[in-house]
Amino acid sequence: MRVFKSSYKDRKGKTTKTANWYVEFRDHNADIRRVPAFTSKGASEELGRSLDKLVAYHRATGGQLEPTLQKWLEQIPGAVFDRLVSIGLIDSERVAVKKLLTKHIEDYATTLRSKGNSEKYVRLARARIERVFDGCGFRYWGDISASKIMSFLGELRKPQKDGDKTIPGVSAATFNYHLGATKSFCRWMVKDRRATLSPVSHLEILNVRTDRRHDRRALTENELRRLIDATKKGAELFGRDRNGIIAWRMTGGDRAMLYRLAVETGLRVGELRSLTPSSFDLEAEVPTVSVLAAYSKHRRDDTLPLLGSTTAQLGEYMMEMDPVKRVFKLPPRLGLAEMLRVDLEAAGIPYRDGSNQVVDFHALRHTFITNLANGGVHPKTAQVLARHSTITLTMDRYSHTGRAADAAALGALPDLSDNGETEPTAEPSGDAKDAPSVLASCLARNGRFRASQGDSVRLSGAPAGRATDEESHGKKRENNENPMGPVGLEPTRRFEPPTNFKSAASAVPPRARGLET
Repeated sequence: MRVFKSSYKDRKGKTTKTANWYVEFRDHNADIRRVPAFTSKGASEELGRSLDKLVAYHRATGGQLEPTLQKWLEQIPGAVFDRLVSIGLIDSERVAVKKLLTKHIEDYATTLRSKGNSEKYVRLARARIERVFDGCGFRYWGDISASKIMSFLGELRKPQKDGDKTIPGVSAATFNYHLGATKSFCRWMVKDRRATLSPVSHLEILNVRTDRRHDRRALTENELRRLIDATKKGAELFGRDRNGIIAWRMTGGDRAMLYRLAVETGLRVGELRSLTPSSFDLEAEVPTVSVLAAYSKHRRDDTLPLLGSTTAQLGEYMMEMDPVKRVFKLPPRLGLAEMLRVDLEAAGIPYRDGSNQVVDFHALRHTFITNLANGGVHPKTAQVLARHSTITLTMDRYSHTGRAADAAALGALPDLSDNGETEPTAEPSGDAKDAPSVLASCLARNGRFRASQGDSVRLSGAPAGRATDEESHGKKRENNENPMGPVGLEPTRRFEPPTNFKSAASAVPPRARGLET
């Protein structure tokens, strides 16, 4: 490797040296290459040493890139980088480090679509990533800094002043959504071999339980009846688009049927929006409703059973409908929320209760799963009907017991109140008196209680002292000849200690305790 300045003749024919230095080196094919460097000779020499190191590692590993050179590669001048790519010293995959992040995000969005994600999900993920990168000023992969990302998201959490009004910052959940989208993008960069290491893999999310702002609750049976009855008597609601044209229209009967179907099937808004009369099989032995994979959240065809009473009403409701037309002409997301609030107000149900929990449209799905739990449905069956990936999501997130159910559960506890009179405990009789102590037996068989030799001897009534080897082997043989069955399946004996029971220390001979008799 050598560093030099090139000479050239200017317009006047005078020989002049270039302002920049050049680096000459031999590449992995032993060919002499020259690349432009810097105006500083020292910086140019450092570039030459890095190039020699790059060539040596390329020859030794068959084209791999040394991890310590990754950061250097991301910071070298574009002309040098392009030259190294053109001569084959750097894989074309490494070109990604010099590509604008906006181009990478476009490729990432294409990958998400190819995996079957909805367009709404792709737009949301892309918007979150771009918000973080634009806020931090990142343009290239080498610009990404974990500390800058955390600082930017931390600023979003702070409340902002707008005149006399204070606008709260984003919630912990929103913080986690943005961080999660960014980490997913960086993982994809590594998996796609566009980068060697994710700079944000070590970042951790916040605890959302400390900052809950939109916790949903389940409606009670009384509230459900009031909501459906009030909605049936409600006026027709409609909404207009930006051009003033009526975009959707729903009568009170339409909304009542929508709420009832949602709370009895647990279908999500997008799934309800996709239903047509052909989605229902009301003549089957078990009436069902089906959701196509294109509209299902987990991208699978789903078929759910229907209640008999609801089946009859659906048959009348869809009698004159076109089989391929939508059953419900739902408003957009914001319009749907406003529509439900109108019906909640008519039924006298607060949107946000005293415990800061809300009733939005997705709360109807919470109500469906909570009613299954309150009805004694097996948790696994509830998970299948809810179409959740884990039982934890079904039981922890979507099941709400309520204060009344919690208070009723306390009825199983004994009453310890003192009325001033202490009644003697009744002597157990019959089978209860002779009932075995299963807990003590299980603990003993599991090795939880380990009696000392003195205890064993004292309880057996034998004189204190060390058991002989013959007695010990005899006990072992007896245990081997009479193996125990599984704990809890074999009959157990009630433990009755002797009346003259003494402590383990008193059972040990004085000589063993180191005392003189």
